[in-house]
Amino acid sequence: AQISGNISSSPPSAAPRSIALPNLYLSSASVLFGMYAVVSLFLITVAQFTGLTAGGALLIGLAVMVLQFWLGPVFTDLSLQWLYRLRWVDPSELPPHLKVFMSQVCQKENFHFPRMGIIDDGAPQAFTYGHHPNNARIVISRGLIELLEKEELESVVAHEMGHIVHWDMLIMTAAQMIPLVFYYIYRTLIRMRSRGRDKSAPYRYMIAIGAYILYIVSEYVVLWFSRIREYYADRFSGEVTGQPDKLASALVKIGYGLAGQKPDETKKERGGSDAVGLQPLGIFDSKTANILALSGRSMGGTIDPQAIKDVAKWDLWNPWAGFYELHSTHPLIAKRLMMLSQLSQSLGRGPYIDFNDEKPESYWDDFFVDVIVFFLPSFTFLAGLIYFFADLLKKKNLLPETGAYQYLALFFILFGVSYLVKVLYSYASDDFAPMNIRALLKKIKVSAVHPVPCVVKGRIIGRGVPGLLFSEDFILQDDTGIIFLDYQQPLAFVDFFFGLLKAGRFQGQDVEVKGWYRRAPVPYIEIRELRSGNERSVCYNYHAKIVVAVLFIVGGMAWFAVML
Repeated sequence: AQISGNISSSPPSAAPRSIALPNLYLSSASVLFGMYAVVSLFLITVAQFTGLTAGGALLIGLAVMVLQFWLGPVFTDLSLQWLYRLRWVDPSELPPHLKVFMSQVCQKENFHFPRMGIIDDGAPQAFTYGHHPNNARIVISRGLIELLEKEELESVVAHEMGHIVHWDMLIMTAAQMIPLVFYYIYRTLIRMRSRGRDKSAPYRYMIAIGAYILYIVSEYVVLWFSRIREYYADRFSGEVTGQPDKLASALVKIGYGLAGQKPDETKKERGGSDAVGLQPLGIFDSKTANILALSGRSMGGTIDPQAIKDVAKWDLWNPWAGFYELHSTHPLIAKRLMMLSQLSQSLGRGPYIDFNDEKPESYWDDFFVDVIVFFLPSFTFLAGLIYFFADLLKKKNLLPETGAYQYLALFFILFGVSYLVKVLYSYASDDFAPMNIRALLKKIKVSAVHPVPCVVKGRIIGRGVPGLLFSEDFILQDDTGIIFLDYQQPLAFVDFFFGLLKAGRFQGQDVEVKGWYRRAPVPYIEIRELRSGNERSVCYNYHAKIVVAVLFIVGGMAWFAVML
């Protein structure tokens, strides 16, 4: 079945101009020049007020940048081959249509055919890296080839080729070095010691604080810069294929996890319509692909426009979406779909989707409740420390009186109570209702802090990190889509050994998952219990957090009683 080129119900109007983006070359030059100018001025300041010479300060920055740039791709090659089941392939081993398409783009843009690698995993994945266009590598997963239709696969690969054409590998490496230099300066100045009386200490610590502030600011500048370049890679894909809607449909499948439907399936789904939020239908969606040999079905077919709108509402309406985008290298999927829809219209095609639904209510009240609950234990703990040390300074006594210890014990109790509130809020109720993926994706009032308890059924089609030998997470597929499964134990080494020794037993198996659906911003389910035949695995992260909260409460009460 073919994806519809125009799934908007409204006819295309006069072709509008494509969405305005900053001039790529001007923005690249200005951002890099500005950031490196700040670094240079800061290095001069460091040399002026500390024992670090200007040459030494500059050498630090250059050494970090050169090593990172030249050795990064080499180490990436080795790690992918050793840990991710990657094999490098000859272009003749690629799907014929993809080889022809890539050859045409390379010839048009005048760069060598990229070195191609395939990760043997059912989860969809695609990325590029290297030093410059003529030694670029593009890595895709088996799941991506099996999941997407021909034109969608070409659009995704064209996006990666857009990064190559725009020299994003070099430019983003240069940009990412700035925060590293600031952080290295901060660490160096904090650790420096002078013989005898250290007269430079006040200046050094002030500059160190300034370096750390600039490190944080430059991190956000680099993230913004990365998001701009992702838009340009999307635009390149849409222009070189002439079908921006194909990249849009691919994003919907691998970013949101929505499965397309054949024409005769549009009105029916196993167990009922996904419009009913609590139908016991099966599974959910995320960012991974599907193993045809195991599942016997792809995610082809037409994707219901209303389903796309329902899933995108979280990106457009929930305040958490903006928070996560601010900290992300990629724009929100809904914003990318809007840009691709406008590009499609500018090329004389219909928009992929029109986001014209009105927001029925404000979601800021839920957001503020989430934030308060999330930070409540941290604020309580910080308040206790501030009070305790303020009491010491006020009394100018290194040995606080009994009363100070009593108050500190009370803060331990308050911390335990606030942490317990956070845990109970973040692991909502034991009412795990059967749901399918599409119904979960419609949820707007959901976040990483406030989840939806659910039970889903489907098939494990890949690892959470495609190809990684010890990845403990999974990708799950049902009739309505795919979703990421997050496996968490209280101790990280347990996760590692589960991924290495036991996770493979669930690969390709039909499973039932009980857990908490969250969104941050990628939809995922935190596993509480995973079952497949005789295999069963339980995550005790929730139970461990309850125990920690109770220990703080009981310990604080015992301490307070002793101090009476």
